[in-house]
Amino acid sequence: MKTDKLFYRIFLSQPDLISELVPDIPANCEFDYSAPVVKETELRLDGLLTPISDDLSLPLVFLEAQMQSDDDFYGRFFAGIFLYLRQYKVARPWRGLVILRRRRQNLGAELAYQVLLGTWVHRIYLEDLIDEVDLSPNLSLLRLLVVSDQEVSESAQAILRNSNTPAEFRMRLDLVEAILINKFPQLSIEEVRLMLNLKESDITQTRFYQEVFQIGQQEGQQIGQQIGQQIGQQIGRQEGEIEIVLRQLSRRCGQLSIAQQEKVRSIPINDIENLAEALLDFKGMADLEIWLDGMTTL
Repeated sequence: MKTDKLFYRIFLSQPDLISELVPDIPANCEFDYSAPVVKETELRLDGLLTPISDDLSLPLVFLEAQMQSDDDFYGRFFAGIFLYLRQYKVARPWRGLVILRRRRQNLGAELAYQVLLGTWVHRIYLEDLIDEVDLSPNLSLLRLLVVSDQEVSESAQAILRNSNTPAEFRMRLDLVEAILINKFPQLSIEEVRLMLNLKESDITQTRFYQEVFQIGQQEGQQIGQQIGQQIGQQIGRQEGEIEIVLRQLSRRCGQLSIAQQEKVRSIPINDIENLAEALLDFKGMADLEIWLDGMTTL
């Protein structure tokens, strides 16, 4: 699920990436990103990109990011797609977009799905990007996921250098940081700054720093003075995760009341990740209330 969230973040921040990866989708086509559950067998799709347009010729895009071998992948992927099409009575074309780490992944037998794989599904192999030059900024971000540890610093800095405006720099820096933390979860914010050759003023302006480290460390430092620095840092990081979820909920459902925010803050940390996944399906504040009510009945 950690990787799913990362790709959700990339596609949400770089909406034109989908037109680079799937032929026949115009660059200005906007999508709403969700992660629907297919009810019959509770199959969760990684992502569904739905065109925000009345043009019914534009396809739904079923997005899956699969970084490891899984011999049931193709069966599960196509089962989820066709159950969704049936359940929601879809009356428009569709495409599949599968992002894979390498070509030699075992994803199950292809023979039963060869027609679909050859026509309706586009497979992107990240390893193919490693030796490419003159990639677009979007594809350079995807390449960063698979470059070697020795190259990652230079590649990340190149992405940031090619930013044309301060706003574009901050947006790319936010995504680059998220990718680096995904690749190197043990990194501290200081180590990220050194890897990217950034001044403190650069990195502390990003959403990633503010939401995860700055907020979390402030809370953690206060508690750490009482029960020890190590425990305080851990609690601070947890508080940072809660702040991120609150911000995502505000974007998805609207401004939360103080009472709703307190309910979220009171959720056990083990369930915060469940909420982070569930909110991708929320359509409004009512869905959040239903989820919170479900927590209180457990």
